[in-house]
Amino acid sequence: MSPGFKMLEKGDFEKAESFFESYLQSDPENKTANLCYGRAVGLSGDPKRATVLFGSLKDQYPNDYEITINYNESFLWDKQYNKAKPLYQDLVEKYPDKFGAVLGYANTLSNLKEYKEALVWVNKAIALNPENESAKVSKKYIRLGYANEYVNNQSYKKGIKLLLEIFDDFPEDKDALLNLANVYLITKNTDKAKSTYRRYATSKKDSITAINGMALAEHIAEKDKEALKQAEFAKSMVSEITDAKLTEQTLNRYVQALIWNRKYGDAKKEIEKLEKTYPDSNWVRALRATLGMYTAKFKMSIENYDAILAKDSASFDGNLGKANALFASDRVVPAYKAAFQTLRIFKNQKDAKGFIEKLNGMYTPLVEDHAAYTFDNGNNVAISNTISASLPWSTKFKTSLSYQYRTTENSLILNKAESHVATIGLDFKLMPNVSLNGVAGINNSRFETSYTQPVMNIKLVTKPFRLQNLELGYQREIQSFNADLIEREIVMSHYGLNYNLGTNFNLGWYTQLIHTQQSDENTRNLLFTSLYYSLMRKPALKIGLNYQYITFAEQVPTIYFSPEIYRAGEFFADVRGNFSEKTKFMASAATGIQKVEEDPQTPIFRAEAGLTHDFSKRFSANVYGKYSNIASATAAGFEFTEMGLKIKWMLGQKPVFYAKLDK
Repeated sequence: MSPGFKMLEKGDFEKAESFFESYLQSDPENKTANLCYGRAVGLSGDPKRATVLFGSLKDQYPNDYEITINYNESFLWDKQYNKAKPLYQDLVEKYPDKFGAVLGYANTLSNLKEYKEALVWVNKAIALNPENESAKVSKKYIRLGYANEYVNNQSYKKGIKLLLEIFDDFPEDKDALLNLANVYLITKNTDKAKSTYRRYATSKKDSITAINGMALAEHIAEKDKEALKQAEFAKSMVSEITDAKLTEQTLNRYVQALIWNRKYGDAKKEIEKLEKTYPDSNWVRALRATLGMYTAKFKMSIENYDAILAKDSASFDGNLGKANALFASDRVVPAYKAAFQTLRIFKNQKDAKGFIEKLNGMYTPLVEDHAAYTFDNGNNVAISNTISASLPWSTKFKTSLSYQYRTTENSLILNKAESHVATIGLDFKLMPNVSLNGVAGINNSRFETSYTQPVMNIKLVTKPFRLQNLELGYQREIQSFNADLIEREIVMSHYGLNYNLGTNFNLGWYTQLIHTQQSDENTRNLLFTSLYYSLMRKPALKIGLNYQYITFAEQVPTIYFSPEIYRAGEFFADVRGNFSEKTKFMASAATGIQKVEEDPQTPIFRAEAGLTHDFSKRFSANVYGKYSNIASATAAGFEFTEMGLKIKWMLGQKPVFYAKLDK
């Protein structure tokens, strides 16, 4: 039987099966030959038949250890770990000092993801046979699985500790290094990730894998230009070797880097080449879907994610990618369902949980308070406080309540007034990307006497085409800038249009048109247009040019600023970013010139800065200040300053309709 033993040792299981099958024809009762035949059958791809063969042998030799352990092991070959577990439990009770039984039990527990117990038993196996390499290998994979479980539960320090312990038995182990680098990427510790990839790069192939990883690390570190350099380097290296899988991974990273750098035309050409070379490949579809997300072609993204899922329903990219594409398409409930499906397949997956938390934050009941103190160079001082609450009943319908108290006083002429504004709001999503928002209420203003007027604000908010936003609206409000204007009971009816056009090359154009009819029979027309360019993404830095044009039908300068023609042009810059994960900042400034009718041009300047801190997932606060000397409701030469505090508190962690979603 020696030739057959050698075949089993070398892994030639099909040859071994033929050999022992032939041998048993002449010696059918040979126990060793039957055992070897059963192993050959099971390891060559038919574990169920092996179980039957070993079961027959167990009937003949009920207390034979070798037969029993092979019988148990056949369940591991067949991935029937739940059936194997009690069998191994019984075996280690009878044979606690048998290395094969103890190691088999450890491997069974590992396959059941019972890693804590698996570590205990693999250590027992190593104690029985300290030099056995297979036990050390089993321990390595138990640690890898255990570490992955910790990482999935966001216990990153424990996961890293287990991975580092692998190096005690296998210094610079490749699997451990890759897993360690991945944890550093997840935790955005990109310097350690790059350092780990450098340790991995000990051969040409491994260097390419490492460079691909470092390109991703640079992207996470928000250094996309460097990421593209790394990806291009890896691409040039992989062309010199023959490794199909590594070539795919490298080309994949290269196209991703093009997309990260907004080189969409180049990315599209590369994807078209890949579609010819790798037809019907999910990773190429994922690239096209990603390109669609970055260029706002969400329908294309959904089509590609659907194609991915049709081929592989358990694809992480397909499931969570589709969730993001559906959300970007304003199809919120299907986006929720796709995210839930991702979590069903990938338990506790961080990105899927974060996506659901983001959706929950948008539709959880909310209370906000906004306090502001304003003053100007016309001796007007105002203090206001607005408290509002919103309650989304579904992803398509939301109600809101608001109450504002505002008091204003002129310290020079001792004119005082106060106003109380109470409103109720209803928001309807008529279809994806089309919403109707309505607010109605009353404004009660008090000075020496008082009056009450209805107020109203109705908007149709749409995205008619890709990268375009259009709002049509009507607003009825009471002029309340200062005490004198409140006393005059001027009702303004605004008919407005807001339009924003974005592009894939960082340029944007915003336009606002407002026609106002007033109760004093005056009318105003306003045009504001802004051409802007995004210089950076993180922090988001935007610069641009603004132009404003205002006309009034009647000029009543002694009552309020109402020129026949007013023009203003300015240059502005706006920056927004994060000081930390919980603290955000914004700052903007604009300067230029304004001209009132035929008066000389005068300089204008305005600025605003704010800081927002999330004290928890449900509670945040924003402090801000702003200044402007642009002409307003009083006159040119006007200076206005405001300081304020905004507090936001989410009433719970989930939407009221969360339980109704099909999870």
